Amino acid sequence: MSRRDRDELSPRLVIKFGGTSLGTPGRIRRAARRVAALVDQGVEVVAVVSAVGRTTDRILKLAGQLGPWPAGTRGREVDRALATGEDLSAALLAASLNNLGRPARSLRGGEAGLVGEGPHGNAVPARFDPARVLGLFERGLVPVVSGFQAVNADGETVTLGRGGSDTTAVALSIGLGKARSTRPTPVDLRPPRDLPDQPNEVACEIVTDVPAVYDRDPRRDRAAKPLDRITHDELLALAESGGKVIHAVAARLAKLFHVPLRVYGYDSAITDRRGGTLVGVGEDRSARVPSERAGLSPRGWQVGADDAVLAGLGIQRSSP
Repeated sequence: MSRRDRDELSPRLVIKFGGTSLGTPGRIRRAARRVAALVDQGVEVVAVVSAVGRTTDRILKLAGQLGPWPAGTRGREVDRALATGEDLSAALLAASLNNLGRPARSLRGGEAGLVGEGPHGNAVPARFDPARVLGLFERGLVPVVSGFQAVNADGETVTLGRGGSDTTAVALSIGLGKARSTRPTPVDLRPPRDLPDQPNEVACEIVTDVPAVYDRDPRRDRAAKPLDRITHDELLALAESGGKVIHAVAARLAKLFHVPLRVYGYDSAITDRRGGTLVGVGEDRSARVPSERAGLSPRGWQVGADDAVLAGLGIQRSSP
């Protein structure tokens, strides 16, 4: 990764920590030190967190043991229960940052300004109001946001589907990128009429349990090779073919709004911003915008990558 590429990563950053990255007290402290190092470099950081370990699975199992549920009640109450997993992670990471002398505040998704639309358990981001996050920046505080959740138009908690913390992180990157050049008003996160050919001004980093994006699952195939740089099309193809590095909806959002990404492992050196995989950095999209737009469904969430993209990475799409 060249110095020019590194310089394209913005001085305002959203960094998402997966559940494995926060799976022990030591890992939570390591995540806090990573954020603190960025803050010390003058970066305004928003941390987005997943639930620790298998918390989500345990909550779902417990909820399933309480049935049968009266009609119309299960989705709302399960979403509220599930959201507590990310809330716990956010509070613990914020506490750890405070212990390091870097003031931080935990926020639920709705408190951070994220609004979703759609059913309980599978909502999608609709808009983001950056006012609360920008206000914390002005006070020198690090916002630590619960991923995987938003509020709907009625103020009810809704979750964004499994892997939704990735979606939260990308959505906040988009909203903060637009807030850099305009007054901090709510940002529409639905697919734009004209897809941007310039990168979003705020990058997003995904901290996970593998050191990079691989051409196949390294947990299952020892011959898997790390990828230094890929396009948004390639990331989306990997996500839709069963790759678990990033949620498919997050990959679509990043593609639609041209969000630069970096994916790397939680055990990488805290001060090293060179490792991992860059996604969409330096990518020329101007010639591809019309065809991308033509492929959108009315709701805009069915942006797919065809098998030719996978073939270019030497991958065969897995069966559903």
